[in-house]
Amino acid sequence: MVLFVRWPYETYGHSHGVTIRDAMNDPRSFHRREDFFSFYFAVREIITIFAAENKIEETMRKVMMAMMFVLGLTARAQTTWNYGEHVYTMKGTLTAEAYNKNATGVVTFTNVPSDYEEFEALYTQFLGKTPHGTAAMMPMAMEIYGRDRDEGLRCIQLISWPTNVNSVVSQLKQKYGTSQYAPANDSYHQRYLPAAVLKGARPENGYTPKQPYTVEMKASVNKHQDLQISGEGRVVYLYVLGDGWDTHQRSVEIILQPGKQLHQVFNCPSLYTQCKTIRGDWPGLK
Repeated sequence: MVLFVRWPYETYGHSHGVTIRDAMNDPRSFHRREDFFSFYFAVREIITIFAAENKIEETMRKVMMAMMFVLGLTARAQTTWNYGEHVYTMKGTLTAEAYNKNATGVVTFTNVPSDYEEFEALYTQFLGKTPHGTAAMMPMAMEIYGRDRDEGLRCIQLISWPTNVNSVVSQLKQKYGTSQYAPANDSYHQRYLPAAVLKGARPENGYTPKQPYTVEMKASVNKHQDLQISGEGRVVYLYVLGDGWDTHQRSVEIILQPGKQLHQVFNCPSLYTQCKTIRGDWPGLK
């Protein structure tokens, strides 16, 4: 006998069915806290089934693993966050808890955060709680840096591992700055760089992204790695998709330290590497 539980997924616009046995074998099948609680109340029936097969101890071990895993689902349970009239959404299955080669993540936003205050709230209350949410904030920080050096620096520092800050800022100073040696029409001057990873933005259309702005991500072929030398933490490798480069993807490393809820950008040189030269004028971002 195999019990079947169906939970509604309003966010994705369809229903998703999961067999309880499959869910116990792979807790990652839970995408929302509500899913877990539905599972929890069904455990009593499952125990009855497994009891007949003399597998109570194995069953309870898997139940406890699922309960521990779901503690990290709080951020994924919330899919929309607002700051004034600015709307941010996030969904995805990328986690630091376990590597899944098929995991993906999507973040959308109607506007780039207006200032550090909004950026900090967005990070601490919403996007910073997942690897993909944190990765999507680096293009935002890069755009804010282009508008205001001081505010942008604070944003980059907020979401970055300490060693990543200077790497990002030193490159942006060159990419965003102009001089007699690098005039505004120099192809190395790429103020539009933050838009190169936004969905729909291409050099042919002046790096004009679709709205709402969308950052799409997927798991890297590299599995998670625990730090051995430069401190404690688990590094998650992921790809940020974008048409600004021939590879159509940018590698980003995200770190989560033990006991912390907020992720940080550990390394992201691909995001500030020179992209394809724009054709026409860049309209900028909202």
